[in-house]
Amino acid sequence: MKVERWISNWLKGRLQRVILKGELSGWRKVTSGVPQGSVLGPILFNLFIADLGTKSGSVLIKFADDTKLGAIANSEKDRDIIQEDLDDLVKWSDSNRMKFNSEKCKIMHLGINNKNFSYKLGTHQLEVTEEEKDLGVLVDYRMTMSRHCDMAVKKANMILGYIRRGISSRDKEVLVPLYKALVRPHLEYCVQFWSPMFKQDEFKLEQVQRRATRMIRGMENLSYERRLKELGLFTLTKRRLRGDMIALLKYIRGINTREGEELFKFNTNVDTRTNGYKLASRKFRLEIRRRFLTIRGVKFWNGLPREVVGAKDLSGFKIKLDGFMKGMV
Repeated sequence: MKVERWISNWLKGRLQRVILKGELSGWRKVTSGVPQGSVLGPILFNLFIADLGTKSGSVLIKFADDTKLGAIANSEKDRDIIQEDLDDLVKWSDSNRMKFNSEKCKIMHLGINNKNFSYKLGTHQLEVTEEEKDLGVLVDYRMTMSRHCDMAVKKANMILGYIRRGISSRDKEVLVPLYKALVRPHLEYCVQFWSPMFKQDEFKLEQVQRRATRMIRGMENLSYERRLKELGLFTLTKRRLRGDMIALLKYIRGINTREGEELFKFNTNVDTRTNGYKLASRKFRLEIRRRFLTIRGVKFWNGLPREVVGAKDLSGFKIKLDGFMKGMV
């Protein structure tokens, strides 16, 4: 194919050398890899790993060079299936000359009644971990997300301290943009995934915004609610709910409808008083399951007015949603 020849010609004939303490090595041919920073790099890598785990009976998640394997293991038979899938991954890595870093590969057992089976990656016995950072989110074996809340609060407070010490101005025109750009993102990064489960965690996050708004000149003696109103801000709790609704819109009417068909079911008992996109509610025994985005957001979504849910595009939805939520406590 012409595309294959074009890519082959682009990769062939490349040379490289290294410099150490001012001394240059000789030139050597580059026999593998893709030039770093190239537009084609991510595309070619995805093509290269496309057949990774195709025989796997477990859930396999691939993100760049990070691979995760997950499954339910209630018996030794289930354990053997997972181990076979791990063995297949090792075979793929051997045949494609792309070795897994076994020292970085770990097991996290989820669930109270987990059998805590042990597994190997090749000859390496995988280490068990109770928490692991995944794409910037700290996940622990209990899935309560309290540890990540603590980490987010610590980072946000640290940056807020830098602003307090480094910026002499206390005007809202200076501090509010700095808070929005540098502090609040740490409290909301991927929050639709790790939304706090406990009231104490919600309070910790909100305390950062309380502290930030109190730094502004003229706001020191006002109540938190009054400060937010004067500054045109929502509570972080309300912002998380707003983010949930935007995510649900993308699943139901937006760019993620394909995934949304698997995550949500429309309520068949729909009348003219509903918003036209009413979702079916599901019940779960575990509190942690009820806190997932696909469950916690359904009730509020079903209560949105038809004019909000029926907005023509995402920007229109945000404007109408903000107007609807302004009166919320």
